[in-house]
Amino acid sequence: MPEFVNGLPTHVMVIHFLVVLMPLAVLGAVVVALWPAARRRYGWLVVAVAAVATALVPIATDSGESLKNRLPPNSQIDEHERLGNQLLWYAIPLLVAVVALMVVHTMGQRQALRWARLATVAAAVLTLGLAVAAGIHVYRVGDAGSRAVWDYVEDLPPR
Repeated sequence: MPEFVNGLPTHVMVIHFLVVLMPLAVLGAVVVALWPAARRRYGWLVVAVAAVATALVPIATDSGESLKNRLPPNSQIDEHERLGNQLLWYAIPLLVAVVALMVVHTMGQRQALRWARLATVAAAVLTLGLAVAAGIHVYRVGDAGSRAVWDYVEDLPPR
């Protein structure tokens, strides 16, 4: 993968997609977990968004490591990297839970399975919990990254 795209670090380009798609996946997961009508209509779209967001996480971490190697040592970047390296462990379970929710929901809709209702509720609860955890963690990663880049700007005098 190129380290730069049109003169900008690839990491900057990738994280802008990730910063939009991961919160959308989290929000979508919460909505389809709580609202059966939304689950029927948008559930597989949420799965697709969560899959793309999950696929972007390793690209973001790899490109971030390349960018870090070009910068002077910085404890804020180290913290952002530490948190960013954990994001995949939040994204994958969220994706699996949303897929499981949709599979169980779809099976229950197509066939009158007794256990499908209980399984759907269990998958919805699991999806909800994992979505909240992923949402909190993606916020922490983004906050650490933005602080590493912009924390000092407030102390600069205006021109």
